[in-house]
Amino acid sequence: MAFGKFIMNIGVVAMVLGLWIRVGFAQQVPCYFIFGDSLVDNGNNNQLNSLAKANYLPYGIDFAGGPTGRFSNGKTTVDVVAELLGFNGYIRPYARARGRDILSGVNYASAAAGIREETGQQLGGRISFRGQVQNYQRTVSQMVNLLGDENTTANYLSKCIYSIGMGSNDYLNNYFMPLIYSSSRQFTPQQYADVLVQAYAQQLRILYKYGARKMALFGVGQIGCSPNALAQNSPDGRTCVARINSANQLFNNGLRSLVDQLNNQVPDARFIYINVYGIFQDILSNPSSYGFRVTNAGCCGVGRNNGQVTCLPLQTPCRTRGAFLFWDAFHPTEAANTIIGRRAYNAQSASDAYPVDINRLAQI
Repeated sequence: MAFGKFIMNIGVVAMVLGLWIRVGFAQQVPCYFIFGDSLVDNGNNNQLNSLAKANYLPYGIDFAGGPTGRFSNGKTTVDVVAELLGFNGYIRPYARARGRDILSGVNYASAAAGIREETGQQLGGRISFRGQVQNYQRTVSQMVNLLGDENTTANYLSKCIYSIGMGSNDYLNNYFMPLIYSSSRQFTPQQYADVLVQAYAQQLRILYKYGARKMALFGVGQIGCSPNALAQNSPDGRTCVARINSANQLFNNGLRSLVDQLNNQVPDARFIYINVYGIFQDILSNPSSYGFRVTNAGCCGVGRNNGQVTCLPLQTPCRTRGAFLFWDAFHPTEAANTIIGRRAYNAQSASDAYPVDINRLAQI
């Protein structure tokens, strides 16, 4: 189906009865589509032959639904954003989205996934960014059947929010694993960032061709400050690993520039950049003001900094989970995810979101 041939008229607010999911008057947009990795996976890896799974306790210990596949004690950043957008319930994972469920959006995220196809392969099954976009294309075909025709579907999708958060695993489970991957020998950090951004842009253009018009690109956080990075590479277990963070920043700078480039090239779409790295920097600079007492160790984990591996099944986590920035070796707690999600939606400082935040994006 050549969805790119759709006639897109963003200015037309065509409301067809029955299109809106009945979730209350406060819902800002008709649907929310999510692409990413374990930071926002909510169950897509559960049925895969993969080591990257979180569908067991203590994951989900503070989540109303218990363990779902979320890599946190509770909500993820996109759960928080979905709440703020007014959705009555969280966006379903692609693995479980059926029928009219898809009209409110789908979460395609997959733990261990990356922008590059080979990223995360040592952990087994995962759905790469390209694979997630292909799943979205299948969803669009289903939506055309539900809504009746391509133009109606195009109008509908033009009002939806798309959040994309890829790249962390391309560093964690690729570039900085030289014994398994050759990328660090093939590319300098700048070359690698450029290659990632170029591949990222290709997938964004496919999303655009298939109806996406409001896209929020989440940058990579401070991977060099994660309990895993500290456990492996920090002499004192506290000082963030500069070479990892500087490589992450090169990618983030490229992503922010891509937002400018696409906004200039694609006038009927809006792209924004969420500065997760900067939000983390703000928290680490003054953790007590956010209620955090421990920023260098996981609430749940094994070994130095609780950072050697992720939570083991039925392991007893820390009791004061809201005082920890990190839940396990890699992933933030619900408390941290709530801060990031809120600041992505409503920028607390001018650097949180560029050029506007998700709240403003929803209103455009």
